[in-house]
Amino acid sequence: MPLIRFYVQEGRTPEATRTLLDAAHEVVVDVFGVPQRDRYQIVTEHKPDQMILEDTGLGFERDPSEQILVQVFTSPRSQEAKLAFFDKLAAKLQDVCGLDPKDLMISIFENTQADWSFGFGRAQYVTGELG
Repeated sequence: MPLIRFYVQEGRTPEATRTLLDAAHEVVVDVFGVPQRDRYQIVTEHKPDQMILEDTGLGFERDPSEQILVQVFTSPRSQEAKLAFFDKLAAKLQDVCGLDPKDLMISIFENTQADWSFGFGRAQYVTGELG
């Protein structure tokens, strides 16, 4: 059930965007063990002056035209799963999208099953419609 938001600089082709989304979904399925059709992704494009992702004092510079912020909204995950997700997503996006790992920032937000309604105004995890 992870909902993944991608904040990117405008200008990617539809094919490049789809490659990004497909690659991220592969990592979600692999690391978090979610079903293949458990896919919720949103891309928001920004002009170059609308997204600032600094290094928090770590001593590197991101490429402003390539930088991506990924926000993952998900049920609680272990620290091990989160670290694996960070690592595998960076490696996968470098491999299939050519994204330098320094240009990727990821943040995970946890919530509970009661925080999700997949349609019809019902919390399907709470009602028992989903396991």
